[in-house]
Order: sequence, then C-alpha cells, then structure tokens
Amino acid sequence: MFSTGQIIFVVFFIVAFILLMIWSYRKDLSLHQKQYKGSKWVLVGFMGFIALLVIIKLALKP
Repeated sequence: MFSTGQIIFVVFFIVAFILLMIWSYRKDLSLHQKQYKGSKWVLVGFMGFIALLVIIKLALKP
C-alpha cells in the first residue's frame, strides 16, 4: 500500500514534529505558567458540570 520511502518519511516527520513541539513547549513554559495560572480550575469546573448533567440524566431516567 505504501512504499518504503513513504513510510520512512512519515516516521521522520512524526519524530521531528514531536521534537519540535517539545522544544517549543519548553521554550514557552515560564510564559505559560504565568499566563495560565488558574486554568486547571476552569477544567475542573467543566468536568464537574458535565458530571452533574450525567447524574441528573441518570436520576431522572424512568
């Protein structure tokens, strides 16, 4: 289905992409910690809201 060259290209591309993402994230880590300080509580709130909706749905199910 795929040639050997295409498979090699995909493997190198994925490795290079992951390494670039790690490098970019580490470069901006101090900025992320400063600007997104309370973002985990927003995620907890969304997850709690979804859990509340599921609980209400299961409780009202006949």
